Amino acid sequence: MRIELELSERIFSLSQEGFDLAIRHTTTAPQTHVAWTLCETRSLLVASRDYLARRGTPTHPNDLTDHDCLCYLRGNEPTAWSFESSGRGRARVSVPVRGCFAANNSEVMREAALGGLGIALLPDLSARRDVDVGNLVPLLSSWHPSGAFGNRIFAIRPYSPIVPSAVRALVQYLRERLSGGFC
Repeated sequence: MRIELELSERIFSLSQEGFDLAIRHTTTAPQTHVAWTLCETRSLLVASRDYLARRGTPTHPNDLTDHDCLCYLRGNEPTAWSFESSGRGRARVSVPVRGCFAANNSEVMREAALGGLGIALLPDLSARRDVDVGNLVPLLSSWHPSGAFGNRIFAIRPYSPIVPSAVRALVQYLRERLSGGFC
């Protein structure tokens, strides 16, 4: 049995819908808006201790083919996770993964990982707190996931010659609070 859960990640026109500011997790900010980088992010491969006790701990990305992987829904394309080694020689590997649960929201994926449903590839903003307290275990420490999620969080606003003071104050606050990122 496979469960799929889709939440809205609709991208909409800020100015047409009356928004002054949006926060986006992406690699590049849209050219059509004013953008401020709030912080850098990275992806983490994690699982619960319960899942690892039942299924074992992968030691290489290729081991993921024998595990239940919690897949982030991205249309109908097959799911593959890419990794780069952190050692000498900088190897790259892409691994097709599958599992019994998929969703298009990283918080839902984190909850599924916490529940022991499988191994999840999550942005650090979703997983860091549970990694820090030991609820989720980071995996494959000598490999870095690549290309799964954006690597920056941006505050974006429609272009206008005057920046509302509330927008300016909120962006400044967010930049200060997020300056260290989530790692």
